[in-house]
Amino acid sequence: MPVAASSETVLITGASSGIGAELARAFARGGSSLVLTARSVDKLEVLASELRKQSGVTVRVVAADLATQEGAGRLTQRLAEDGVQVDVLVNNAGYAAFGAFTQTQWPDEAGMLQLNMVTLTELTKRLLPGMVARKRGGVLNVASTAAFQPGPLMAVYYATKAYVLSFSEALAEELRGSGVSVTALCPGPTTSGFQARAAMEDSKLVKGKRLMDAATVAHAGYEGFRRGTAVVVPGLGNRLLVQSVRFTPRRWVTRLVHKMSERVGA
Repeated sequence: MPVAASSETVLITGASSGIGAELARAFARGGSSLVLTARSVDKLEVLASELRKQSGVTVRVVAADLATQEGAGRLTQRLAEDGVQVDVLVNNAGYAAFGAFTQTQWPDEAGMLQLNMVTLTELTKRLLPGMVARKRGGVLNVASTAAFQPGPLMAVYYATKAYVLSFSEALAEELRGSGVSVTALCPGPTTSGFQARAAMEDSKLVKGKRLMDAATVAHAGYEGFRRGTAVVVPGLGNRLLVQSVRFTPRRWVTRLVHKMSERVGA
């Protein structure tokens, strides 16, 4: 596995579980110092202790609610006050809400828009200029295979991930040759707490399916980021799915995703 640049510090959002925690393990194995942030400080402290012991890296834990308008600003201000220079930003924090748009709750979707898109963009805006000035570092944004097509029954979530993918690809091109890279990691359904948070355990997308594990997804994302790959889609099945969307009429794709997302027995 590629190793970190000398004295590299990596900020990982949503690091308390799932893909975020596994990305923290991957960067720690590579020798990076870490800043882990999420709302659940207790889980972060357990993970930080594990990483310090196993990899011997410096790990800082910072509590932050990034689903609020003030979250990104408060986090970056705290890091600046503590003299922490972020060399790599991993925008992993995000969540979904499952159900027909007319039946889901606006507060859930407002928080999702803030966390999945606005906070991700603001953190990148605040931290990327320093990386460019130093001519090293990068951004790893966790998107999804959901980014490649509309998603009935998760309309807002799919739209947020389409934004993340488009934003990441555009930045990757802008920064070509700068020494700074941007990668969009686009996993399919993955074993984590994501499905429970979205209340979609009985969706046909995941019910009874063999999901990719978070460690495998994180490993692919880490290696792709180190190579400077703009878009990483872990798993052959996911890559074939993403490519098939390009050659299928969009209305068919949308109807198929609707059928695939319905609750079992619906």
